[in-house]
Amino acid sequence: MRIALLILCLASFSCFAQSTPKLTKKQVLSDLKFLYESLEEAHYDMYVYTPRETIDSIYLKLSSSVKKDSLSLLETTNLLQRMSSAVNNGHTEIFFPIQSYLTYAEGGGTIFPLEIAFENDRALIRKNWSDIPALEPGTEIISIDEMNISELLEKIYPQVSAERPYFKNAKIEFFSFPRMYWQVFGEQESFNVEARIEGKIKKYEVQAVKVFEGYEGRRTEVLNASMQLKFLDGAAYLNPGNLFGDEDKYRKFIDSSFAAIQESKASYLIIDLRNNQGGDDSFGDYMVSYIADQPFKWSSSFTLKTSSFLKDNIRKTRDTTSAFWASALTHEDGEIYAYEFEPFQPQPAEKRFEGKVYVLVNRQSHSQSTVTASQIQDYGFATIVGEETGEFPTLYASVFKFQLPETGIEVQVSKGYMVRVNGSTEERGVIPDIFIQDHLLDEQDEILEGLLEKINADR
Repeated sequence: MRIALLILCLASFSCFAQSTPKLTKKQVLSDLKFLYESLEEAHYDMYVYTPRETIDSIYLKLSSSVKKDSLSLLETTNLLQRMSSAVNNGHTEIFFPIQSYLTYAEGGGTIFPLEIAFENDRALIRKNWSDIPALEPGTEIISIDEMNISELLEKIYPQVSAERPYFKNAKIEFFSFPRMYWQVFGEQESFNVEARIEGKIKKYEVQAVKVFEGYEGRRTEVLNASMQLKFLDGAAYLNPGNLFGDEDKYRKFIDSSFAAIQESKASYLIIDLRNNQGGDDSFGDYMVSYIADQPFKWSSSFTLKTSSFLKDNIRKTRDTTSAFWASALTHEDGEIYAYEFEPFQPQPAEKRFEGKVYVLVNRQSHSQSTVTASQIQDYGFATIVGEETGEFPTLYASVFKFQLPETGIEVQVSKGYMVRVNGSTEERGVIPDIFIQDHLLDEQDEILEGLLEKINADR
């Protein structure tokens, strides 16, 4: 269930942009039709969040909107992205147009210089790389170029695949508002910004900054989970990192971490699943086995939809001897079937952590990290602390990817549906047992600091 974050390479500038091709109207319309039809065939339930008539209407409007004889890669990506995002499923998407962005950046392109987080229906500055000191972190932005924030978001939302505005805002935060503003509105030399300062609305002309030197080289990505173990005044703090990658390395890290925690005699354990891309259930289950006191599963039910389209993709790209992928080949096209996982066993008692466990989440706990948090909560293995996750713990995911035949643009689509351990299908994120607001992107760690204060007060 890993969330595919292609823009991670921006952090190291390890990607190399290629010249942006022009695509003919015929190519674009052909891929738009292919995308629409493949989503309908392959998605578990394309119409679960958006009615068929609405999606059909969007498809027809997008088709009729192509007037020019040729389109740039960016224009094409934006068009096709609006088709995939119409499904309103966070795991079914076309990703941020990174190739176009890097080409633009390497050509000396500029960008909006204010990093923004969305909290309680307000857009708040978190980082200011402009030449206007008054726009300090915490300042609320009211409008940009005479569009209020709600108007701006309505123009950006069609590029973002997510089930609800709260999750769309979270995705805009991790892709970054400046990048997405550029994607939707293009290059600008300056921006007219209205901000609320000391209770008054003030206007500023904010100059754009160079993409690399003025923006990318001065920030860190929001989804920055990394393997870490440290001890904080009697509490062990464990960040498992993202739940994908080299599983042997991951398991060795978890093993050694819990051995060190046992040796430390820590009374409290804090597991940090914030700013986490998610990944695979096998990673989450292995960590959970060290705090579980009974056999457990990561979902109450897991069903998949197979299709001719999926089967072709499996034969071309997957190991057909794998039981998971082979199962899709044995069912009829369009069939939905259950796939069972055996309960995961807890570690032997002498290895398990027996103290009080807290798990940190925020709106940037994605995919499997959300599912793992809900699993822990439903079994009562730990106390969840932080803010509501953007992702639903009952979700449409288990993705596969394919490239559109004419443009080569990659698409990700959900073929599975998983229900959280307690069986709830309520459309909301993981709700923490202890709520602490995360002022994302600022320099203070409100959730961790707030929890440590509580732990110290309870001693």
